[in-house]
Amino acid sequence: MAVAAAARAGFRRLFSVSAFAAPPPPAARPAAEPCNNLFVSGLNKRTTSNGLKEAFSKFGQVIEARVITDRISGYSRGFGFVKYATVQEAGEAIKGMDGKTSVSLQFLDGWVIFAEYAKQREATQPSQQGAPYEYSS
Repeated sequence: MAVAAAARAGFRRLFSVSAFAAPPPPAARPAAEPCNNLFVSGLNKRTTSNGLKEAFSKFGQVIEARVITDRISGYSRGFGFVKYATVQEAGEAIKGMDGKTSVSLQFLDGWVIFAEYAKQREATQPSQQGAPYEYSS
């Protein structure tokens, strides 16, 4: 009986160990440098650019507010950008509107929103013209 239990344990161990190493944990994204452009996430699909501008205008002069929309449906994709006149106004908006750091949760159109400094877009490599694979004859 003990032999059968040991055999089952060995069998279980044989198939429970993976031959592959676990992937490394994802690296933490570096925080963006303070700038006057904010990234706002957690937006309702019905949120408009005008609604976003109105919500953030109480913290300073909003130069531009833009909700990124789906090309087909025209609804919000859940995020947008707000550009302020100064970095200080943008910092005040983060303190007041970010659902993670503010004292009370901030809602816009019924959804909790999150604000942070926008990161600069990384330069992308130009795509190669032609087929992605090479064929040898």
